[in-house]
Amino acid sequence: MDPKVLATVFVTVFLAELGDKTQLATLLYASDGKISKWTVFAGASLALVATSAIGVLGGTVISRYVSEKVLHWVAGVGFVAVGVWTLVKA
Repeated sequence: MDPKVLATVFVTVFLAELGDKTQLATLLYASDGKISKWTVFAGASLALVATSAIGVLGGTVISRYVSEKVLHWVAGVGFVAVGVWTLVKA
């Protein structure tokens, strides 16, 4: 395992998840006094693990057919497009 890659992925995903709708939904569930906080944590954690597994599997399959350079370009253009769309809608 490459510690540099691990740290890069951790920081990237951690920052991307801060304040997103998933975290807000988890916050709302946890604010209910009748619900176990451990149950909310377990459910949210399992959901993030499952979606991450889908991302890894999808990336593995797609990388067999599309070059890494093209994937980087598509991801970059996609992020820029979402950013522009967010600014326009603001």
